[in-house]
Amino acid sequence: MITIGIRRNITTLSNVLKLFLFILLFPILVFSQEITLVEKNDLDADLFVGYDSYNALFYVKDQVLYKKTKDDLFNFKDFQLGEIYSVDIVNPMNIAVYYHDFNTAVLLDNKLTEIERINFNQISEFTNTSQVSVAANNSLWVFNIDLQQLELYNYRSKVKTVVSLPINGEVLSQVSNFNYCFILTEEKIRAYNIYGSLLAEINNEGFQKIVQLNENLIAVKDNELYYIDKETREISKIKTSEINIKDLQLTQEFLYIYNENQVQKFILKLPK
Repeated sequence: MITIGIRRNITTLSNVLKLFLFILLFPILVFSQEITLVEKNDLDADLFVGYDSYNALFYVKDQVLYKKTKDDLFNFKDFQLGEIYSVDIVNPMNIAVYYHDFNTAVLLDNKLTEIERINFNQISEFTNTSQVSVAANNSLWVFNIDLQQLELYNYRSKVKTVVSLPINGEVLSQVSNFNYCFILTEEKIRAYNIYGSLLAEINNEGFQKIVQLNENLIAVKDNELYYIDKETREISKIKTSEINIKDLQLTQEFLYIYNENQVQKFILKLPK
């Protein structure tokens, strides 16, 4: 009887430890985030990029990048490079336009005038890229699909720095700011800093796309939104009405959702 009691205690302790490890290693799903619709604006675009810190609207239509302000409409196009894959406006004075098919990034100023062009086919260490976004100190976050790793490329010094170990799987989404980069694959979400440290790694619970603000993430899964806290890794389902999410952006004050022909502007109450 004593042996049976000891075994029961060991089993109970084992179950408690398993639960503790599950809570520690995996994000917790809670339901506490809400958004409030404040504005709707019609937009005919192939790609909704978002609003910069000066409230200028960026979008792509027919392979042309547009920047629309209160008074002006600027555009940039280079049809020889094909389709615009992504546009990074984290720095409104140094906008990165990435052409995946030609393995090229074009940097633009605030009037969409070309500053610099980086052809990754022609740099000293050829890099076959699948994702490019803006980093600090004249650098770009680059995902090298031949080596399956995240790299930093300084386009002034022409120096490339490896940030991550090889990552398994296709990169579904890459988002960044000057000092941090987030990689979404079919299996994981990984966060890196500019020094090459892996800061966090959580399982991908079916998310298809991510956006970020101040290292907090919003993820899209089957037209539903989830907020991922940078400190706790808690996942909060965001309560929304039924909406077709084509593109989205998170800014300091607002969440923008584009649904084929309209940009909807929401207030999202984030934790302090």
